[in-house]
Amino acid sequence: MENGGAGQGRDKITIMISSAGRRGELLQCFRASAAELGVSLTILACDLEPEWSAACQLADRSFAVPRADSADYVPALLSLCSDNGVDLLIPTIDTELLALSENVDRFREAGIWVSVGSPSFVRMARDKMATAQALGAFDIATPATFPLAVVRDDPDRHSWPMIVKPNHGSAGRLISVANSAADLPAVEPEPLIVQQLLSGPEYTINMFFDRTGKVRTVIPHCRIRTRAGEVEKGVTERHPALCHIGWELGRSLEGVRGVICFQAIVTDKGPFVFEINARFGGGYPLAHAAGAHFARWLLEEAAGLEPTANDDWREDIRMLRYDAAVFGEA
Repeated sequence: MENGGAGQGRDKITIMISSAGRRGELLQCFRASAAELGVSLTILACDLEPEWSAACQLADRSFAVPRADSADYVPALLSLCSDNGVDLLIPTIDTELLALSENVDRFREAGIWVSVGSPSFVRMARDKMATAQALGAFDIATPATFPLAVVRDDPDRHSWPMIVKPNHGSAGRLISVANSAADLPAVEPEPLIVQQLLSGPEYTINMFFDRTGKVRTVIPHCRIRTRAGEVEKGVTERHPALCHIGWELGRSLEGVRGVICFQAIVTDKGPFVFEINARFGGGYPLAHAAGAHFARWLLEEAAGLEPTANDDWREDIRMLRYDAAVFGEA
């Protein structure tokens, strides 16, 4: 088989994108990478309602699965992957990560590699209080972070304004700014934290770890504008301080495999990291366009090809997103 110089390996790979939702761009990144490698790629996708998932319509085949937080989710997904010869499973949302991480051995027994970190890493990344504590232990600057009850009980000890967010939230859900204690939520629909409100440009830093747990690239992009918590306009930037933090995190974190990202705000006192995501970030296509081909590198690993992961990406690559539609019979 010809592999574009990447070395000999398997020429057919099947991947499953779980909780595929709107991630049509991610599928396109995998298709383009497979074409470059000369690999015949079958992309499967699943979602709660695949008929209403744009990414599922773009996949070769799609499947309905239970909710990601259901006890039936892992058995159903494992059965689908086993029955359809899946080599690589790519999870995409936070709520499925821990269950998949805790069951990676079951998937590996069936010959399926799940691109997810260890349970301890996933738990830390999913918990913003635990993330702040871990970053502090790594000597990485992070906003002062407290449980809501702590701030409510002694508001005079804190500097205002502050930002309120769910401890396990994502996609900008339930976030509000509190200018004083009077603005704090009266009830807690789920565990909430309160963080120091920072001012400055916001960045996402995408990182790729190989299967040995070694970080291979760190690529920041500035989030010029976001929509529903996801970057809409952005530009890659080889920001020295952010790149340094990324490589330090890569050396400090344990149990990381595949793709993660973290978010930071660059203030006049330097960068502050406020979140780690143990999965593909929504802005990954920008990193891909800049030459950080995480999709290709995952396929190389799955196919047993010579790895080409590197940090030779281009800065000043701009992404401007727009809406597109997928059509089909109802």
